[in-house]
Amino acid sequence: MSSNSLVGVKFLRRGESNPTTDTSSVEAGGTATVEDKSVTLSKGRPTPKRREAEGRRRGPVAPAPKTSKEARARRKSLRGSKEERKASSSDRRKEAQDRRARMLAGEEQFLMPRDKGPVRGYVRDIVDARRNLLGLFMPLAVVLIFSMILSPGLQAIVTLAMLIMMVFMITEGFILGRIVNRRVRERFPDTTERPMSLGWYAFVRASQVRRMRAPKPRVSAGDSI
Repeated sequence: MSSNSLVGVKFLRRGESNPTTDTSSVEAGGTATVEDKSVTLSKGRPTPKRREAEGRRRGPVAPAPKTSKEARARRKSLRGSKEERKASSSDRRKEAQDRRARMLAGEEQFLMPRDKGPVRGYVRDIVDARRNLLGLFMPLAVVLIFSMILSPGLQAIVTLAMLIMMVFMITEGFILGRIVNRRVRERFPDTTERPMSLGWYAFVRASQVRRMRAPKPRVSAGDSI
């Protein structure tokens, strides 16, 4: 039996790969040739998680303070200098004042949720254009309470006067609610606002002193709306 060119060729078992060759071919004549193929080597370590990668980018985490003195010092360093804190506080105060001024001026994006929308703006105009007895309730109530304190003998009279004021207030609030709802339905027939909600909104605004209403009135008393 004659020998062939397979002498010296190492045969691999199942599942084993040759570290130096990937594929082999036999040319005519029996000579084995080897074709090299580039092999991508593994990193040798698992891919880091996103949290770990972000932690490395931020840098090492400072150790926890061991004493209360160290904790106070760290809080002080994080707050910044006194001048920086004053500047930051001044900026926040100016920003709050600017937002309040714009809210009082009636700018839509700065209004509270209860005041937003053309329907609520129209209700405010109706109330502000009227001369309401409801606006006199708080000043008169304060006067009556002080009168009762200064002269306890007037307690019965003051109590009766406050009951009469409450009757007038409830009556006017009911009439105002009907007027507001009727005019709103005429101006905004597709509105989804509930009659009770609009009536209460008008009642609360009418019971406030005109100068203390927010947003500020856009119309004068007696104007036609």
